[in-house]
Formats: sequence, C-alpha cells, structure tokens
Amino acid sequence: MSRIDDSKDFVPVRIAVLTVSDTRSASEDRSGAVLVERIEAAGHIVAAREILPDERAEIAGQLRTWCHDPGIDVVISTGGTGLTGRDITVEAHRDVYEKEIEAFGTVFTMVSMQKIGTSAVQSRATGGVANGTYMFALPGSPGACRDAWDEILERQLDYRHLPCNFVEILPRLDEHLRRK
Repeated sequence: MSRIDDSKDFVPVRIAVLTVSDTRSASEDRSGAVLVERIEAAGHIVAAREILPDERAEIAGQLRTWCHDPGIDVVISTGGTGLTGRDITVEAHRDVYEKEIEAFGTVFTMVSMQKIGTSAVQSRATGGVANGTYMFALPGSPGACRDAWDEILERQLDYRHLPCNFVEILPRLDEHLRRK
C-alpha cells in the first residue's frame, strides 16, 4: 500500500494555480485560495496565480506559457470542468496536453463518489503532461479542490510517497524533446 518514506528528503515543486471563472475576482476566489493554502502547507512553492474568464484560447495560452516556464513544474486549474456551455477548461487543457493522465479523472471520480455520491458523474476533472509540466483541471468548488489535493495530489506531488509518485519522474517528462 502507499506510504511516505521518511528516509528520503522532501522535494518542493513549483506550482501555478489558475482559476477559470467569468465572475470571480481575487477576493472571491475560494477554490484558488484552498489550493494555495494546501500547496504552501505541504511545503511546495506557489510560482504563479491567475484568474481567467471561460475562454478556451486564453486558458490554453496561459497553460502553454506556464508549461514553457522553467520555474513551473505543475499547473493546477480550478473551474470550468462541468457540463454547461461555458465549461471549456477540459478542452483547453486537452489542446495543450502531449499525454493525458487518464487515471487522474478516474481516481478523482472515485474520491468524489465517497463525498457526493453519483453527482460525481458531472465532473470532467483531467490531468496531463506538456513540455515536461504536469497539468490538472479540477472543478471550481472549494470542496472538490480540497478532495483532489488531500486525496490525490498531495501524495503524488510528494517525492517520498511510495510505491511511486509524479515527482520522481518529473526530470524525464520531456526526455523526448532532448533526443537527437
């Protein structure tokens, strides 16, 4: 089963947080605040934080910018993963992904089922990789952000987590770009 190997040193990662909303301001961004609080409490670095409207091209553009920034290892977005017409964050993420982490959405659904039952079916949370950067799209509720961080991301972004974690393979995510 999974566990933390205390013989290893903790390795902080640099995480950008993107809130997708047509209506929220920085003072009203509870979901982004939940993520920032948890990222910092875990010992990681909040490398950037932005709020963008539900516009696919703007979201994809910000994701691409952050994926090409050597000071950012992970991007977590919140909002725009539902089923309504303006919910296009998942599509923007997929515009940028080189590889999708299909199991992320599955595991998020399993976690959500324990909290909100069959309403979990309405989330399209997703994860992927582009240019050596992890990207995760979470629902826009503070509860969903807490669940995703506490049950999945906190462990997978901890280098000490066994049997495996995202951090240990981070240096190899872009190896295909370095081959000649």
